[in-house]
Amino acid sequence: MGYDLIIQNGRVLEGSGTPSFPADIGITNGRIIAIGKLSGPSARAIDAAGMIVSPGFIDIHTHSDYSFHLDPLADSKLRQGVTLEVVGNCGFSFCGPLHGEAGTVLHDRLKGYGATLEPTWTTFPEWLDRLGEIPSTVNIATQIGHGNVRAAVLGFADRAPTNEELKQMKGIVGEALDAGALGFSSGLFYAPGSYAKTDELIELSREASTRGKFYSSHIRDEGNYSVGLFHAFQEAIEIGRQSGAKVQISHNKCGGPSVWGKASRLLEMIEAAREDGIDVAGDQYPYTAGSTALSAVLFPRWAQVGGKETLLANLRSRSFVGRLASEIRDNFQRRGGPERIMIAMFPPDRQLEGKNLVEIADIQGTNPVETGINLFREYDPSVVVDFMEDGDVDLIASHPWVAVGSDGTSLRSSGPLSAGRPHPRSYGCFPRFLAHYQRTKKLISFEDAVRKMTYLPATRIGLTHRGRIAPDFWADLVVFDPDKIRDTATYEDPHQYADGIHHVIVNGVTAVLNGLPTGATAGKVIDGHDR
Repeated sequence: MGYDLIIQNGRVLEGSGTPSFPADIGITNGRIIAIGKLSGPSARAIDAAGMIVSPGFIDIHTHSDYSFHLDPLADSKLRQGVTLEVVGNCGFSFCGPLHGEAGTVLHDRLKGYGATLEPTWTTFPEWLDRLGEIPSTVNIATQIGHGNVRAAVLGFADRAPTNEELKQMKGIVGEALDAGALGFSSGLFYAPGSYAKTDELIELSREASTRGKFYSSHIRDEGNYSVGLFHAFQEAIEIGRQSGAKVQISHNKCGGPSVWGKASRLLEMIEAAREDGIDVAGDQYPYTAGSTALSAVLFPRWAQVGGKETLLANLRSRSFVGRLASEIRDNFQRRGGPERIMIAMFPPDRQLEGKNLVEIADIQGTNPVETGINLFREYDPSVVVDFMEDGDVDLIASHPWVAVGSDGTSLRSSGPLSAGRPHPRSYGCFPRFLAHYQRTKKLISFEDAVRKMTYLPATRIGLTHRGRIAPDFWADLVVFDPDKIRDTATYEDPHQYADGIHHVIVNGVTAVLNGLPTGATAGKVIDGHDR
């Protein structure tokens, strides 16, 4: 039998958690057609001697919606073994829908990279069509974001939708899911998603449930900002209970001193819900620092009613700022202090990138509260916040129902996506999990670590022919050295590619060969018809 590509002499780790075994893999027409001791002609061959051959890593939680339009090569993800990115998380499907106030989110994100993008689409299905025209190196799966839907219909109003508005929102969600979105996501920590009540989310999640698709949530609180971590966690479970949707709780964490040391309670809640028949699981980026917009750290949600322009106008009022000041100080402490908040991207003054709010305040002769407000007035920078503890991260990382997801964006070390000091997870998340949490700390078995990056996320988002090495599955594969795979990206120097990834195959096409991208663009948009 002949093959388009044969991978020889490697140890196959098929993805479901079973031990590795020596085997060759034969690939034809983008799919795996044979596994074993293979012979016969092949157009190409890769020698994987001394290497592990595993399914390509599936990044279940990313924010690369817009980055594919600026640079579709996705080097920072591809070179750490990622073959599929899931976008539209945290309620932000940045590129669709764009009507109403929803388009401002995309504009603000692009501004940070000094890039412009003139959308030729308005609706989510139109965006999917455009995305399918982009030659990408990796596969892309999408979700429809609640925040975008709410902004399109209600703007940034802090109120419940009318019956007609809710009907309109359900129509947008249903249209996106029918067009190919695999899930519906919410970001209840962020305006305008934060203004939604639970019953609104249950109704919208039913649109996903009736179509056999999932609901993911950046929950309402990950510390003690508002309702508290555990109440927010339970809300996500309750949405799954009442809607019938599969629930994916995004980037599980204990964020801030008030909840440090309490990860076991979160995991017990997952297990209890599953025992009750609710299909709930989570994902996690394996770092103690997160990243978000400075506005999310600074401002309570009442201050963001009406959107960014309204907030900027209100900040001209001394009384408004005075009212904010104490709450901003409280929000700093909820994150462990302003010294833990580092500016990652600030186009007006790149010299401030990499400095924390205390350092910038000292430079400017102000205090951290004033500094934060002044920065926001110029531009809402992204920040990296070190607000978790190792023990909680370790415990969550070891749980069998928590997948690995970067919460990052596809970047490159050159070009428009090389700006700033982004969180290193965009370059190193998956190798870090294997090197630090499995190989060094030995929190879980090697087989289970790979399962949490392949088969587990595939099943969570409803993929039936990806995430494993098996006959007739798509040939998304990564060949790596288990002893040398590691992340090199740091908070100080984040634009650094991972080590130990030798070859990456996407839909049967070699996208990375001997550690370097080939330029091949075999990635697909994965919709409900191609799983």
